[in-house]
Amino acid sequence: MLLLILFAFLGGVVTILSPCILPILPIVLSGSVGGGKKKPFGIVTGFVVSFTFFTLFLTSIVKATGVSPDILRNFSVFVLIAFGLVLIIPQIQAKMEMLFSKLATKVPNKSDGEGFSGGFVIGLSLGLLWTPCVGPILASIISLAFTGTVTGSAVIITLAYAVGTTLPMLVIMYGGRNLLHKVPWLLKNTTKIQKIFGVIMIVTAIGIFFNIDRQFQSYVLEKFPQYGTGLTGFEDSDLIRDELDNINKVEKVDKNMNYDNNYTVVPAPELIVGGKWLNSKPLRLEDLRGKVVLLDFMTYTCINCIRTFPYLNTWYDKYKDNGLVVIGIHTPEFEFEKDPDNVQKALDDFGIKFPVMQDNNYDTWRAYKNRYWPRKYLIDHNGNIVYDHAGEGNYDITEKKIQELLEQRDRELGINNNIEKDIAKLDNVETSQARSPETYFGALRNQNFGSGTPFQKGTQTFAYPDNIKPNTLYLVGEWNIQDEYAEAKSLDAKIIFRYFAKNNFLVATTDDEKPVVIDVKLDGELVTKNKGSDVDGNGQVQISQERLYRLIEADKADEHIIEINITEPGLRVFAFTFG
Repeated sequence: MLLLILFAFLGGVVTILSPCILPILPIVLSGSVGGGKKKPFGIVTGFVVSFTFFTLFLTSIVKATGVSPDILRNFSVFVLIAFGLVLIIPQIQAKMEMLFSKLATKVPNKSDGEGFSGGFVIGLSLGLLWTPCVGPILASIISLAFTGTVTGSAVIITLAYAVGTTLPMLVIMYGGRNLLHKVPWLLKNTTKIQKIFGVIMIVTAIGIFFNIDRQFQSYVLEKFPQYGTGLTGFEDSDLIRDELDNINKVEKVDKNMNYDNNYTVVPAPELIVGGKWLNSKPLRLEDLRGKVVLLDFMTYTCINCIRTFPYLNTWYDKYKDNGLVVIGIHTPEFEFEKDPDNVQKALDDFGIKFPVMQDNNYDTWRAYKNRYWPRKYLIDHNGNIVYDHAGEGNYDITEKKIQELLEQRDRELGINNNIEKDIAKLDNVETSQARSPETYFGALRNQNFGSGTPFQKGTQTFAYPDNIKPNTLYLVGEWNIQDEYAEAKSLDAKIIFRYFAKNNFLVATTDDEKPVVIDVKLDGELVTKNKGSDVDGNGQVQISQERLYRLIEADKADEHIIEINITEPGLRVFAFTFG
């Protein structure tokens, strides 16, 4: 625990060098001018209180009140604009001093009122806007907060991080003040400098409101790709990982795992259900001793997972009577994937008969320290993990390992079984040739939007692009952008994407399950020759249910431009995936 506190503090100190912090630095620098000597201390105190509180409890507040985090963020932006105006306009500054004097429990003098109290309010706003490139320690704490699990240890560690962050802040602010008073020219022009910082503060706040800060970060990283690399590398050690396991209260998995290889035998963490069991009654690994268990982390709209389903079905049918138990761990990527009815329908569509457990809270995902869809773990008949593989491929190696474990089980338990030695060769499952990445339509995860307008939540209208760049998402017409999806609001709405892949799939639904018809064009023509199984003879697809729709299924991978014309409002689109 003490080690985590120390390293969290150090992580906070180095955060000031992170590229994610650059857009906020002008606000920190503004603490060097205007107000009394206590203003910088007020800023850091407000920051520690705000950052700690909202990091740990924002998710719970949103769930309890229904208040959008965007409302709180925008309020902070307007507070910063107000304080920028204070630096520019003396009359506003005088009224602000009077306000803080009235609010203070003890009536302070002018400098103290506009100093500590005013700085404290700036710090409160700054804590909501501070989005550092976190290392493993703070990331682990944030993951606890997302699931509503806030412990005393989490509070102390977050406080340590926040306090560490404030040290370089204080150095910057007090260093600026000392420079201001030691250089005669600066001292003489203090009023002008104060107004300049006021303008910078307002411009910065407006930039944050329109998400220009994110574009600035991307620009910096594009020009200086190594900037900030390895700042929190000191957190990534076996000792720290062990401490984080204790904080997260998960069972430890061998830290020396090697994909597709044997490693030190370790007990498999128990399954932690986060929803319903489908195709089966509830199962426990402890009750499955004597069986060989294959766990597959999946989600039903993930094309990489979908391509593995035929193999899982084959292994289940082939070895279920020889002691193999296949269990799918369905860990959702989107909110609608938490609905058990949606999951069950997907299982039926893919012909999946083996047991599937919902992991909506990511508890089993974290217990196995997983980071991939799909990922397979093999557990021997004694309950130990002996093999794992992340992603697609290596099906022959995985099946040979299944056979090996079943034979070992039969020898040790004295069972006579005739294990088939042939390896499944399925022509309909291939290693992906796609070069284009999975692309999200929601504001939270979209990284490659090309329509020239800041990609943020809310209703926006986009024009047809002049130039269509590869792997870049373009929207045309009026769209309502939400965290996880984009909803078409006009009759002229279009989706345009230039990709390189063999197959093209769309994860979509409608706002009220009323069918919406889309026209699919490939390279300017209604798709016919390479149309996917969900496209009719007229190049159209009827969208209604929340699922993956197969738009293009070609003979080979190649570069194409897909254009989707939406015939009526209401289409909600989550992601493009490629295969």
